[in-house]
Amino acid sequence: MPKEIILYNLKEGVKDEDYKKWCEQYKGPLLLGLSGAKSFALVKMLGGITGDGQKGTPPGPASSPFKYIGIMDVTSLEEWNKAHETKAFKEEFFPQWFSKWVADFYVLGGIEVFYGESK
Repeated sequence: MPKEIILYNLKEGVKDEDYKKWCEQYKGPLLLGLSGAKSFALVKMLGGITGDGQKGTPPGPASSPFKYIGIMDVTSLEEWNKAHETKAFKEEFFPQWFSKWVADFYVLGGIEVFYGESK
């Protein structure tokens, strides 16, 4: 399944609770209403582990460079890119997200290579 993954941090002074409320009431419903959207999950990162197999650096605790990860499941990346050009996304959602909520961000698009569930 095609996905768009958005890695980002909130601007200084933005409270997690306020952002969560905005996502529940506005961002999530808006994104899910766009053509090509199948599902959306927002994950708040609490910590992690880092290492480097190439250099032989063993795993160790680390903080994530991004506090939030948004995961959009979409019908196709082409259709989802068209949704980015709609008035709802381009003129309403994105200017709010960019000016009020988000600091640094990175957007990735790709296709799922493996998916599994435990029984």
